[in-house]
Amino acid sequence: MWRGSPYSYAHLERLLQNHFSAPRRLFQLHALLLTSGALSASHAATTAAFPYNCLIHAHLRLPATSPTSLCAPLRLFSAMLAAGARPNGHTFPSLLRSASASGPATTALHAQCLRRGLTADRFVACSLLSSYGRALPHDACKVFEEMGTPDLASANAMLDVLCTAGDLPSATEFFQRMAERDVVSWTTLVSGLSRNGCHQDAVEAFRGLLADNNNNNNTRLALGEATLVSVLSACASLDGAEGLAAGTSIHAFVVRHGVHLTAFLGTALIDMYGKYGKLGCCKAAFQLVREKEVCTWNALLSALANHGKEAEALVSFNMMIVGGFSPNQITFLALLTGCARAGLVQVGLYWFEAMVAEYRVAPTMAHYGCVVNLLGRNGRFMDAVKTIERMPFVPDASVWGALLGACKLHGNVELVAQIGRKLVDLGPHQSDWYVTIRNIYLEDGNWHAATRMGEVMHEAGIKKTAGQSSVVFHSIAIP
Repeated sequence: MWRGSPYSYAHLERLLQNHFSAPRRLFQLHALLLTSGALSASHAATTAAFPYNCLIHAHLRLPATSPTSLCAPLRLFSAMLAAGARPNGHTFPSLLRSASASGPATTALHAQCLRRGLTADRFVACSLLSSYGRALPHDACKVFEEMGTPDLASANAMLDVLCTAGDLPSATEFFQRMAERDVVSWTTLVSGLSRNGCHQDAVEAFRGLLADNNNNNNTRLALGEATLVSVLSACASLDGAEGLAAGTSIHAFVVRHGVHLTAFLGTALIDMYGKYGKLGCCKAAFQLVREKEVCTWNALLSALANHGKEAEALVSFNMMIVGGFSPNQITFLALLTGCARAGLVQVGLYWFEAMVAEYRVAPTMAHYGCVVNLLGRNGRFMDAVKTIERMPFVPDASVWGALLGACKLHGNVELVAQIGRKLVDLGPHQSDWYVTIRNIYLEDGNWHAATRMGEVMHEAGIKKTAGQSSVVFHSIAIP
Protein backbone atom coordinates (compact mmCIF):
# COMPACT_ATOMS: atom_id res chain seq x y z
CA MET A 1 0.00 0.00 0.00
CA TRP A 2 2.67 2.50 1.05
CA ARG A 3 5.18 2.31 -1.76
CA GLY A 4 5.99 5.94 -2.26
CA SER A 5 3.35 6.93 -4.78
CA PRO A 6 2.07 10.52 -4.33
CA TYR A 7 -1.47 9.19 -4.19
CA SER A 8 -0.82 6.83 -1.28
CA TYR A 9 1.11 9.43 0.71
CA ALA A 10 -1.58 12.02 0.13
CA HIS A 11 -3.94 9.51 1.74
CA LEU A 12 -1.50 9.10 4.63
CA GLU A 13 -1.37 12.82 5.27
CA ARG A 14 -5.16 13.06 5.16
CA LEU A 15 -5.53 10.14 7.58
CA LEU A 16 -3.11 11.70 10.05
CA GLN A 17 -4.85 15.06 9.88
CA ASN A 18 -8.20 13.41 10.56
CA HIS A 19 -6.86 11.64 13.65
CA PHE A 20 -4.69 14.36 15.24
CA SER A 21 -6.91 14.41 18.34
CA ALA A 22 -7.23 10.60 18.65
CA PRO A 23 -3.98 9.14 20.06
CA ARG A 24 -5.13 5.54 19.68
CA ARG A 25 -5.87 5.93 15.96
CA LEU A 26 -2.57 7.72 15.44
CA PHE A 27 -0.69 4.85 17.06
CA GLN A 28 -2.58 2.38 14.84
CA LEU A 29 -1.52 4.29 11.72
CA HIS A 30 2.06 4.37 13.00
CA ALA A 31 1.97 0.60 13.52
CA LEU A 32 0.58 0.12 9.99
CA LEU A 33 3.48 2.10 8.54
CA LEU A 34 5.96 -0.02 10.46
CA THR A 35 4.44 -3.37 9.49
CA SER A 36 4.03 -2.38 5.84
CA GLY A 37 7.71 -1.51 5.59
CA ALA A 38 7.13 2.16 4.76
CA LEU A 39 9.54 3.18 7.53
CA SER A 40 12.16 0.51 6.85
CA ALA A 41 15.77 1.36 6.03
CA SER A 42 15.48 0.13 2.44
CA HIS A 43 12.29 2.06 1.84
CA ALA A 44 13.47 5.26 3.56
CA ALA A 45 16.00 5.97 0.82
CA THR A 46 13.24 6.23 -1.77
CA THR A 47 10.47 7.83 0.30
CA ALA A 48 12.81 10.34 1.96
CA ALA A 49 11.40 12.12 5.02
CA PHE A 50 7.74 12.47 4.13
CA PRO A 51 6.12 9.77 6.32
CA TYR A 52 8.37 10.68 9.25
CA ASN A 53 7.54 14.36 8.88
CA CYS A 54 3.83 13.54 8.87
CA LEU A 55 4.12 11.42 12.02
CA ILE A 56 6.26 13.98 13.86
CA HIS A 57 3.81 16.76 13.05
CA ALA A 58 0.83 14.56 13.98
CA HIS A 59 2.29 13.75 17.42
CA LEU A 60 2.74 17.45 18.12
CA ARG A 61 -0.94 18.00 17.39
CA LEU A 62 -2.00 15.54 20.09
CA PRO A 63 -3.66 17.05 23.19
CA ALA A 64 -1.14 18.60 25.59
CA THR A 65 -2.15 16.09 28.27
CA SER A 66 -0.93 13.20 26.12
CA PRO A 67 2.38 11.87 27.54
CA THR A 68 3.69 11.19 24.02
CA SER A 69 2.93 14.58 22.50
CA LEU A 70 6.45 15.99 23.09
CA CYS A 71 8.84 13.04 23.54
CA ALA A 72 7.57 10.97 20.58
CA PRO A 73 8.77 13.44 17.88
CA LEU A 74 12.37 13.18 19.10
CA ARG A 75 12.17 9.37 19.19
CA LEU A 76 10.78 9.39 15.64
CA PHE A 77 13.67 11.60 14.56
CA SER A 78 16.16 9.10 15.97
CA ALA A 79 14.38 6.29 14.10
CA MET A 80 14.39 8.41 10.97
CA LEU A 81 18.18 8.84 11.12
CA ALA A 82 18.67 5.15 11.84
CA ALA A 83 16.59 4.27 8.77
CA GLY A 84 18.71 6.52 6.55
CA ALA A 85 15.95 9.00 5.70
CA ARG A 86 17.22 12.52 5.15
CA PRO A 87 15.62 15.27 7.28
CA ASN A 88 14.64 18.41 5.39
CA GLY A 89 13.25 21.87 6.04
CA HIS A 90 9.85 20.42 6.97
CA THR A 91 11.34 18.14 9.62
CA PHE A 92 13.05 20.57 11.99
CA PRO A 93 10.34 23.18 12.73
CA SER A 94 8.16 20.51 14.36
CA LEU A 95 11.14 18.96 16.17
CA LEU A 96 12.29 22.33 17.50
CA ARG A 97 8.80 23.02 18.78
CA SER A 98 8.87 19.76 20.73
CA ALA A 99 12.31 20.61 22.16
CA SER A 100 11.53 24.23 23.03
CA ALA A 101 11.56 23.61 26.79
CA SER A 102 14.96 21.87 26.68
CA GLY A 103 18.16 23.79 25.96
CA PRO A 104 20.32 20.70 25.26
CA ALA A 105 17.75 19.23 22.85
CA THR A 106 17.54 22.54 20.96
CA THR A 107 21.34 22.72 20.74
CA ALA A 108 21.56 19.17 19.37
CA LEU A 109 18.91 19.87 16.73
CA HIS A 110 20.69 23.12 15.84
CA ALA A 111 23.84 21.09 15.17
CA GLN A 112 21.84 18.81 12.86
CA CYS A 113 20.51 21.84 10.97
CA LEU A 114 24.03 23.22 10.54
CA ARG A 115 25.35 19.87 9.33
CA ARG A 116 22.64 19.69 6.67
CA GLY A 117 22.85 23.33 5.60
CA LEU A 118 19.29 24.13 6.64
CA THR A 119 19.85 27.17 8.86
CA ALA A 120 19.27 29.49 5.90
CA ASP A 121 15.74 28.10 5.51
CA ARG A 122 13.28 30.77 6.70
CA PHE A 123 11.03 28.38 8.64
CA VAL A 124 13.94 26.53 10.23
CA ALA A 125 15.59 29.81 11.28
CA CYS A 126 12.40 31.13 12.89
CA SER A 127 11.88 27.82 14.68
CA LEU A 128 15.45 27.92 16.01
CA LEU A 129 14.91 31.41 17.37
CA SER A 130 11.62 30.48 19.06
CA SER A 131 13.03 27.27 20.53
CA TYR A 132 16.14 28.95 21.94
CA GLY A 133 14.04 31.86 23.13
CA ARG A 134 12.00 29.69 25.52
CA ALA A 135 15.02 28.04 27.13
CA LEU A 136 18.15 30.07 26.27
CA PRO A 137 17.28 33.65 25.19
CA HIS A 138 20.95 34.65 25.03
CA ASP A 139 21.67 31.89 22.53
CA ALA A 140 18.69 33.03 20.47
CA CYS A 141 20.39 36.41 20.10
CA LYS A 142 23.55 34.66 18.85
CA VAL A 143 21.56 32.69 16.28
CA PHE A 144 19.95 35.89 15.03
CA GLU A 145 23.30 37.69 14.76
CA GLU A 146 24.73 34.78 12.74
CA MET A 147 21.94 35.01 10.16
CA GLY A 148 23.67 37.83 8.31
CA THR A 149 20.67 39.28 6.50
CA PRO A 150 17.59 38.04 8.39
CA ASP A 151 14.20 38.51 6.76
CA LEU A 152 11.13 40.10 8.36
CA ALA A 153 9.83 36.78 9.71
CA SER A 154 13.11 36.11 11.51
CA ALA A 155 13.16 39.65 12.92
CA ASN A 156 9.62 39.20 14.22
CA ALA A 157 10.65 35.91 15.85
CA MET A 158 13.59 37.65 17.55
CA LEU A 159 11.32 40.45 18.76
CA ASP A 160 8.99 37.84 20.26
CA VAL A 161 11.94 36.20 22.03
CA LEU A 162 12.90 39.49 23.68
CA CYS A 163 9.31 40.22 24.73
CA THR A 164 8.80 36.71 26.08
CA ALA A 165 12.03 37.00 28.08
CA GLY A 166 10.75 40.27 29.59
CA ASP A 167 13.66 42.29 28.21
CA LEU A 168 11.44 45.19 27.17
CA PRO A 169 14.18 47.85 26.76
CA SER A 170 16.00 45.57 24.30
CA ALA A 171 12.71 44.65 22.61
CA THR A 172 11.76 48.32 22.13
CA GLU A 173 15.22 49.22 20.84
CA PHE A 174 15.20 46.22 18.49
CA PHE A 175 11.77 47.22 17.19
CA GLN A 176 12.94 50.76 16.48
CA ARG A 177 15.92 49.42 14.51
CA MET A 178 13.87 47.06 12.34
CA ALA A 179 14.25 48.06 8.69
CA GLU A 180 10.77 46.74 7.92
CA ARG A 181 7.71 46.18 10.10
CA ASP A 182 4.39 44.53 9.51
CA VAL A 183 1.28 44.02 11.60
CA VAL A 184 2.93 41.01 13.29
CA SER A 185 5.79 43.27 14.45
CA TRP A 186 3.44 45.81 16.00
CA THR A 187 1.22 43.16 17.56
CA THR A 188 4.23 41.39 19.10
CA LEU A 189 5.41 44.64 20.68
CA VAL A 190 1.96 45.66 21.95
CA SER A 191 1.18 42.25 23.44
CA GLY A 192 4.68 41.93 24.89
CA LEU A 193 4.41 45.27 26.68
CA SER A 194 0.96 44.41 27.99
CA ARG A 195 1.98 40.93 29.21
CA ASN A 196 4.85 42.43 31.17
CA GLY A 197 2.72 45.04 32.92
CA CYS A 198 3.65 48.04 30.75
CA HIS A 199 0.04 48.74 29.82
CA GLN A 200 0.42 52.45 29.18
CA ASP A 201 3.38 51.78 26.88
CA ALA A 202 1.30 49.16 25.05
CA VAL A 203 -1.45 51.71 24.36
CA GLU A 204 1.13 54.24 23.21
CA ALA A 205 2.66 51.65 20.89
CA PHE A 206 -0.77 51.05 19.37
CA ARG A 207 -1.17 54.77 18.81
CA GLY A 208 2.24 54.71 17.12
CA LEU A 209 0.96 51.99 14.79
CA LEU A 210 -2.04 54.11 13.83
CA ALA A 211 0.12 57.18 13.31
CA ASP A 212 2.52 55.15 11.16
CA ASN A 213 -0.43 53.94 9.10
CA ASN A 214 -1.71 57.48 8.58
CA ASN A 215 1.73 58.73 7.52
CA ASN A 216 2.47 55.89 5.10
CA ASN A 217 -0.48 55.47 2.79
CA ASN A 218 1.54 53.26 0.44
CA THR A 219 2.26 50.66 3.14
CA ARG A 220 -0.97 50.81 5.14
CA LEU A 221 -1.29 47.79 7.46
CA ALA A 222 -4.54 45.92 7.90
CA LEU A 223 -5.03 45.64 11.65
CA GLY A 224 -5.85 42.12 12.69
CA GLU A 225 -7.82 40.67 15.58
CA ALA A 226 -4.69 39.89 17.61
CA THR A 227 -3.54 43.53 17.62
CA LEU A 228 -6.88 44.88 18.83
CA VAL A 229 -7.28 42.15 21.45
CA SER A 230 -3.81 42.92 22.83
CA VAL A 231 -4.38 46.65 23.15
CA LEU A 232 -7.86 46.17 24.69
CA SER A 233 -6.28 43.87 27.26
CA ALA A 234 -3.82 46.65 28.08
CA CYS A 235 -6.68 49.16 28.42
CA ALA A 236 -8.49 46.83 30.83
CA SER A 237 -5.40 46.75 33.05
CA LEU A 238 -4.88 50.51 33.27
CA ASP A 239 -6.00 52.41 36.36
CA GLY A 240 -8.85 54.86 36.54
CA ALA A 241 -10.57 56.73 33.75
CA GLU A 242 -7.51 56.59 31.50
CA GLY A 243 -8.00 52.94 30.58
CA LEU A 244 -11.72 53.37 29.94
CA ALA A 245 -11.09 56.41 27.72
CA ALA A 246 -8.50 54.50 25.67
CA GLY A 247 -10.70 51.39 25.43
CA THR A 248 -13.73 53.43 24.34
CA SER A 249 -11.64 55.11 21.65
CA ILE A 250 -10.50 51.73 20.35
CA HIS A 251 -14.12 50.53 20.31
CA ALA A 252 -14.98 53.62 18.25
CA PHE A 253 -12.12 52.76 15.91
CA VAL A 254 -13.52 49.23 15.47
CA VAL A 255 -16.99 50.59 14.65
CA ARG A 256 -15.72 53.39 12.39
CA HIS A 257 -13.58 51.05 10.29
CA GLY A 258 -16.15 48.25 10.13
CA VAL A 259 -13.94 45.69 11.87
CA HIS A 260 -15.76 42.35 12.22
CA LEU A 261 -16.48 41.67 15.91
CA THR A 262 -15.26 38.09 16.25
CA ALA A 263 -15.82 36.03 19.40
CA PHE A 264 -12.34 36.81 20.73
CA LEU A 265 -12.35 40.50 19.86
CA GLY A 266 -15.83 40.79 21.37
CA THR A 267 -14.61 39.01 24.49
CA ALA A 268 -11.76 41.50 24.88
CA LEU A 269 -14.20 44.38 24.46
CA ILE A 270 -16.68 42.95 27.01
CA ASP A 271 -13.84 42.27 29.46
CA MET A 272 -12.52 45.82 29.10
CA TYR A 273 -15.91 47.41 29.78
CA GLY A 274 -16.53 44.91 32.58
CA LYS A 275 -13.36 45.94 34.40
CA TYR A 276 -14.75 49.48 34.62
CA GLY A 277 -18.32 48.45 35.52
CA LYS A 278 -19.87 49.63 32.25
CA LEU A 279 -22.44 46.83 32.14
CA GLY A 280 -24.64 48.48 29.51
CA CYS A 281 -21.67 48.57 27.13
CA CYS A 282 -20.84 44.95 28.04
CA LYS A 283 -24.32 43.78 27.09
CA ALA A 284 -24.33 45.83 23.88
CA ALA A 285 -20.98 44.40 22.80
CA PHE A 286 -22.15 40.89 23.70
CA GLN A 287 -25.21 41.23 21.48
CA LEU A 288 -23.06 42.36 18.55
CA VAL A 289 -20.98 39.17 18.61
CA ARG A 290 -22.79 36.84 16.23
CA GLU A 291 -20.70 33.67 16.68
CA LYS A 292 -20.18 33.49 20.42
CA GLU A 293 -17.71 31.20 22.16
CA VAL A 294 -17.48 30.08 25.80
CA CYS A 295 -14.96 32.87 26.46
CA THR A 296 -17.55 35.45 25.29
CA TRP A 297 -20.12 34.17 27.79
CA ASN A 298 -17.45 34.05 30.51
CA ALA A 299 -16.59 37.72 30.01
CA LEU A 300 -20.25 38.72 30.36
CA LEU A 301 -20.80 36.48 33.42
CA SER A 302 -17.70 37.88 35.13
CA ALA A 303 -18.77 41.47 34.50
CA LEU A 304 -22.27 40.86 35.90
CA ALA A 305 -21.07 38.83 38.90
CA ASN A 306 -18.44 41.39 39.89
CA HIS A 307 -20.72 44.42 39.70
CA GLY A 308 -23.82 43.53 41.70
CA LYS A 309 -25.87 41.81 38.97
CA GLU A 310 -25.71 38.29 40.38
CA ALA A 311 -29.27 37.37 39.36
CA GLU A 312 -28.56 38.41 35.78
CA ALA A 313 -25.38 36.36 35.85
CA LEU A 314 -27.37 33.25 36.85
CA VAL A 315 -29.92 33.88 34.10
CA SER A 316 -27.12 34.34 31.55
CA PHE A 317 -25.48 31.13 32.77
CA ASN A 318 -28.70 29.20 32.17
CA MET A 319 -28.98 30.73 28.69
CA MET A 320 -25.40 29.65 28.01
CA ILE A 321 -26.19 26.05 29.00
CA VAL A 322 -29.40 26.02 26.94
CA GLY A 323 -27.39 27.34 24.00
CA GLY A 324 -25.24 24.21 24.08
CA PHE A 325 -22.03 25.74 25.48
CA SER A 326 -19.95 23.70 27.93
CA PRO A 327 -18.87 25.73 30.99
CA ASN A 328 -15.22 25.67 32.01
CA GLN A 329 -13.21 26.73 35.08
CA ILE A 330 -13.60 30.44 34.35
CA THR A 331 -17.36 30.05 33.93
CA PHE A 332 -17.76 28.46 37.35
CA LEU A 333 -15.41 30.97 38.95
CA ALA A 334 -17.69 33.79 37.77
CA LEU A 335 -20.78 31.88 38.87
CA LEU A 336 -19.42 31.14 42.37
CA THR A 337 -18.25 34.73 42.75
CA GLY A 338 -21.75 35.96 42.00
CA CYS A 339 -23.31 33.49 44.46
CA ALA A 340 -20.90 34.58 47.20
CA ARG A 341 -21.63 38.26 46.66
CA ALA A 342 -25.40 37.69 46.63
CA GLY A 343 -25.37 35.30 49.60
CA LEU A 344 -26.87 32.46 47.54
CA VAL A 345 -25.34 29.68 49.63
CA GLN A 346 -27.41 26.71 48.48
CA VAL A 347 -27.23 27.75 44.83
CA GLY A 348 -23.47 28.21 45.03
CA LEU A 349 -22.91 24.86 46.78
CA TYR A 350 -25.13 23.12 44.22
CA TRP A 351 -23.12 24.42 41.29
CA PHE A 352 -19.82 23.68 43.03
CA GLU A 353 -20.88 20.04 43.33
CA ALA A 354 -22.28 19.96 39.78
CA MET A 355 -19.07 21.46 38.48
CA VAL A 356 -17.21 18.28 39.38
CA ALA A 357 -19.92 15.60 39.23
CA GLU A 358 -21.82 16.71 36.12
CA TYR A 359 -19.42 18.85 34.07
CA ARG A 360 -16.12 17.14 35.03
CA VAL A 361 -14.40 20.47 35.68
CA ALA A 362 -11.58 20.25 38.25
CA PRO A 363 -11.80 23.01 40.91
CA THR A 364 -8.76 25.21 41.44
CA MET A 365 -7.59 27.17 44.48
CA ALA A 366 -9.70 30.11 43.31
CA HIS A 367 -12.88 28.00 43.25
CA TYR A 368 -12.29 26.79 46.80
CA GLY A 369 -11.63 30.38 47.83
CA CYS A 370 -15.04 31.35 46.44
CA VAL A 371 -16.76 28.56 48.38
CA VAL A 372 -14.98 29.59 51.59
CA ASN A 373 -16.03 33.18 50.96
CA LEU A 374 -19.60 32.03 50.22
CA LEU A 375 -19.87 30.12 53.51
CA GLY A 376 -17.95 32.63 55.59
CA ARG A 377 -20.00 35.62 54.47
CA ASN A 378 -23.10 33.80 55.73
CA GLY A 379 -21.55 32.97 59.09
CA ARG A 380 -21.07 29.27 58.39
CA PHE A 381 -17.50 29.22 59.70
CA MET A 382 -17.38 25.54 60.63
CA ASP A 383 -18.44 24.56 57.11
CA ALA A 384 -15.86 26.95 55.68
CA VAL A 385 -13.09 25.41 57.79
CA LYS A 386 -14.19 21.89 56.77
CA THR A 387 -14.06 22.94 53.13
CA ILE A 388 -10.47 24.12 53.60
CA GLU A 389 -9.55 20.85 55.34
CA ARG A 390 -11.00 18.83 52.44
CA MET A 391 -9.05 20.69 49.78
CA PRO A 392 -6.79 18.41 47.72
CA PHE A 393 -3.93 20.91 48.02
CA VAL A 394 -2.47 23.17 50.69
CA PRO A 395 -4.55 26.38 50.95
CA ASP A 396 -2.76 29.58 50.03
CA ALA A 397 -3.12 33.11 51.39
CA SER A 398 -6.11 33.87 49.14
CA VAL A 399 -8.19 31.10 50.75
CA TRP A 400 -7.27 32.09 54.31
CA GLY A 401 -7.80 35.71 53.30
CA ALA A 402 -11.37 34.91 52.17
CA LEU A 403 -12.08 33.40 55.59
CA LEU A 404 -10.42 36.35 57.30
CA GLY A 405 -12.66 38.78 55.42
CA ALA A 406 -15.70 36.85 56.66
CA CYS A 407 -14.35 37.01 60.23
CA LYS A 408 -14.02 40.78 59.94
CA LEU A 409 -17.58 41.02 58.58
CA HIS A 410 -19.07 39.01 61.45
CA GLY A 411 -16.63 39.98 64.19
CA ASN A 412 -15.39 36.41 64.71
CA VAL A 413 -12.27 37.24 66.69
CA GLU A 414 -11.77 33.68 67.95
CA LEU A 415 -11.00 32.32 64.48
CA VAL A 416 -8.73 35.25 63.59
CA ALA A 417 -5.86 33.93 65.72
CA GLN A 418 -5.87 30.59 63.89
CA ILE A 419 -5.91 32.32 60.51
CA GLY A 420 -3.10 34.61 61.63
CA ARG A 421 -0.89 31.62 62.45
CA LYS A 422 -1.59 30.09 59.02
CA LEU A 423 -0.72 33.32 57.23
CA VAL A 424 2.50 33.71 59.23
CA ASP A 425 3.48 30.17 58.20
CA LEU A 426 2.93 31.10 54.54
CA GLY A 427 5.42 33.97 54.79
CA PRO A 428 5.36 37.78 54.62
CA HIS A 429 4.05 38.01 51.06
CA GLN A 430 0.58 39.35 51.83
CA SER A 431 1.12 42.32 54.12
CA ASP A 432 -2.48 43.53 53.80
CA TRP A 433 -3.80 40.43 55.59
CA TYR A 434 -1.59 41.13 58.60
CA VAL A 435 -2.87 44.68 58.75
CA THR A 436 -6.46 43.38 58.57
CA ILE A 437 -5.82 41.05 61.52
CA ARG A 438 -4.35 43.85 63.59
CA ASN A 439 -7.30 46.11 62.78
CA ILE A 440 -9.77 43.39 63.81
CA TYR A 441 -8.05 43.13 67.18
CA LEU A 442 -8.05 46.91 67.59
CA GLU A 443 -11.78 47.13 66.78
CA ASP A 444 -12.42 44.40 69.34
CA GLY A 445 -10.43 46.31 71.95
CA ASN A 446 -7.78 43.59 72.22
CA TRP A 447 -4.79 45.90 72.37
CA HIS A 448 -2.40 43.20 73.52
CA ALA A 449 -3.12 40.98 70.49
CA ALA A 450 -2.94 43.98 68.15
CA THR A 451 0.43 44.98 69.58
CA ARG A 452 1.69 41.40 69.24
CA MET A 453 0.63 41.30 65.58
CA GLY A 454 2.50 44.57 65.03
CA GLU A 455 5.60 42.94 66.54
CA VAL A 456 5.21 39.91 64.25
CA MET A 457 5.02 42.23 61.25
CA HIS A 458 8.14 44.05 62.38
CA GLU A 459 10.08 40.81 62.98
CA ALA A 460 9.13 39.53 59.52
CA GLY A 461 10.09 42.84 57.88
CA ILE A 462 6.53 43.55 56.79
CA LYS A 463 5.63 47.17 56.15
CA LYS A 464 2.13 48.49 55.74
CA THR A 465 1.46 49.47 52.14
CA ALA A 466 1.20 53.23 51.90
CA GLY A 467 -2.13 54.54 50.68
CA GLN A 468 -2.07 56.30 47.33
CA SER A 469 -4.49 58.36 45.31
CA SER A 470 -4.27 59.89 41.90
CA VAL A 471 -6.26 62.04 39.51
CA VAL A 472 -5.91 61.37 35.79
CA PHE A 473 -6.36 64.29 33.40
CA HIS A 474 -4.64 62.65 30.43
CA SER A 475 -6.86 61.88 27.44
CA ILE A 476 -6.05 59.28 24.80
CA ALA A 477 -7.51 59.76 21.35
CA ILE A 478 -7.47 56.93 18.85
CA PRO A 479 -7.83 58.23 15.27
